[in-house]
Amino acid sequence: STGTKEKWNLYSFITSCFLFLFYRWKNWWIRGILSLAMISGFFLIIYLGSFMLMLLVLSIQVKCYHEIITIGYRVYHSYDLPWFRSLSWYFLLCVNYFFYGETVADYFATFVQRREQLQFLIRYHRFISFALYLAGFCMFVLSLVKKHYRLQFYMFAWTHVTLLITVTQSHLVIQNLFEGMIWFLVPISSVICNDITAYIFGFFFGRTPLIKLSPKKTWEGFIGGFFSTVVFGFIFSYFLAQHQYFVCPVEYNSETNRFVTECEPSELFQMKKYSVPPLLQAVLGWETVNMYPFQMHSFALSTFASLIGPFGGFFASGFKRAFKIKDFADTIPGHGGIMDRFDCQYLMATFVHVYITSFIRGPNPSKLLKQLLILQPEQQLSVYKTLKSHLVEKGILQPSLRG
Repeated sequence: STGTKEKWNLYSFITSCFLFLFYRWKNWWIRGILSLAMISGFFLIIYLGSFMLMLLVLSIQVKCYHEIITIGYRVYHSYDLPWFRSLSWYFLLCVNYFFYGETVADYFATFVQRREQLQFLIRYHRFISFALYLAGFCMFVLSLVKKHYRLQFYMFAWTHVTLLITVTQSHLVIQNLFEGMIWFLVPISSVICNDITAYIFGFFFGRTPLIKLSPKKTWEGFIGGFFSTVVFGFIFSYFLAQHQYFVCPVEYNSETNRFVTECEPSELFQMKKYSVPPLLQAVLGWETVNMYPFQMHSFALSTFASLIGPFGGFFASGFKRAFKIKDFADTIPGHGGIMDRFDCQYLMATFVHVYITSFIRGPNPSKLLKQLLILQPEQQLSVYKTLKSHLVEKGILQPSLRG
């Protein structure tokens, strides 16, 4: 009948429109669904605690290293080089042993003190690390083949640059995490926010190319991403700063064998009243505003994430263009490899670490006490006498009376 035909035509039209929109926005659907899945998984890991976050960082580091090294193998056709695949992973283990051993010595001193075997490893940690590296270095020299000298040195340099990019930066990420989860979450979330909002602004409003290395990047996306990231960082910092779980330094409790995040929040995370600049008073209608001091630091973190952080992505784009590849890998459909998602994060990790050590971190009494407890009794007594003498000279302690 005519009515049935009209309904069928309507259904066909709707279906065609849906299929058209699906294929037109297919990349958006894939990227969006997987982005939500990754963000949900990230929230779950945050809930599970600091140790799981450290394992996540280590896993990402290993995968990024694998992706970059694999490109080297493929580009230089080096699969047949003697020992080289094994040596690449051996050097990764050596460098991780060095950096994570340093972390254990710094943050797990009381735990190490109770284990005699660990005391030996920590006391001679740097010597052991150097000896392990030397073993790998000697194996590389012994593996040199006359016809492949240049290729083997190419790959040796490739391995070490990859170690510098991945292992060193992941170590800094964990160092930032120990300062408080907020120093881990705000920078990482700011980079993610900038990546998403720059893509959205560029997709809808992008007209002016930004850089030749990334033809799809536009000034409109870059600027829109900047303002969105600054606003996001300010609001996100406000919510995190209210909770001890996010602001307290991560410490290891040797009695419970667990990481704890309990403390009296520092001044950075205590609400304060600030005067609004006269120029903004007329616009906002406020003379004062209450906020956490950390929110001021979030401006610096967000600004770096949106203005300088993208250059990590541009660097990665140049790298991929140099070797004529689209993505580092195809681990995540619609996103490429793990390194494609974290190319900006490594640059951000270095900035956060430098920022903390330059403007935030002061002497840490808890960390210093842990180091003193490792000393020999006579060394501890010498420190005690020196400190007591200093406090007496300052007038903080009364000199002891001797009969």
